[in-house]
Order: sequence, then structure tokens, then C-alpha cells
Amino acid sequence: MKSKVQFRLRIYRDDSIAIGPGKIALLEAIAETGSISAAGRQLGMSYRRAWMLIDEMNKALNSPAVSTAAGGSHGGGTALTAVGEQIVKHYRAIESTARVAAAADITALTRLLAQ
Repeated sequence: MKSKVQFRLRIYRDDSIAIGPGKIALLEAIAETGSISAAGRQLGMSYRRAWMLIDEMNKALNSPAVSTAAGGSHGGGTALTAVGEQIVKHYRAIESTARVAAAADITALTRLLAQ
């Protein structure tokens, strides 16, 4: 079986990950589903875990990445704010740029890994 090699970008604020691959995937799932619980299910995580990741990210930012509306008879909802959309856009752009710029070095490093 061939192993999967990944390059993962994480941006720290103090000792916690403010922005990283899991949080980006969660933001993308929220944008797709309109719901923290549905996004969590899509990613195989509990609502509590998804909410904690969003809360941690929002606390690290100047403005929240996600806005929520309480449930009730008309239902609630969750959406990315303009900041959340910018975070996803810039993160994916950095990944793409880094993948292209570092391709030769990543290939060289992966050749050093055990099979």
C-alpha cells in the first residue's frame, strides 16, 4: 500500500492553531451545508468538536469567521462571514503556491521516507 504524503500549513496564535487544515475543511463544510452540525457530520466529528474549533478560531480573529442564527420554529443556520470566506480563499491560495514552489524539495524529502 502506498502511503499518502502531505504538506500541511498551520498558522498559530500563541500555543493554539488559529488556522489549519481541519478548520479550513470545517469552514468549507459549513459554507456547503449551512450548518455546524451537518458540517461536523460530513467531516466525522461531533457538533461539540466542530463548535469548539469554530469558537477557537473566532477568538483568534479580529472578526468572526462564522455567524450563527439560533434555531427554533423557522430553523437556524450558520454561514461564513466575509472574513471566513477570505480565510478559506487565502489559505487555499497559499497551499497552491507552496505546492508549486516547493514541489522539487517536497519530492526530494518524500524520497527519503521509508516505504
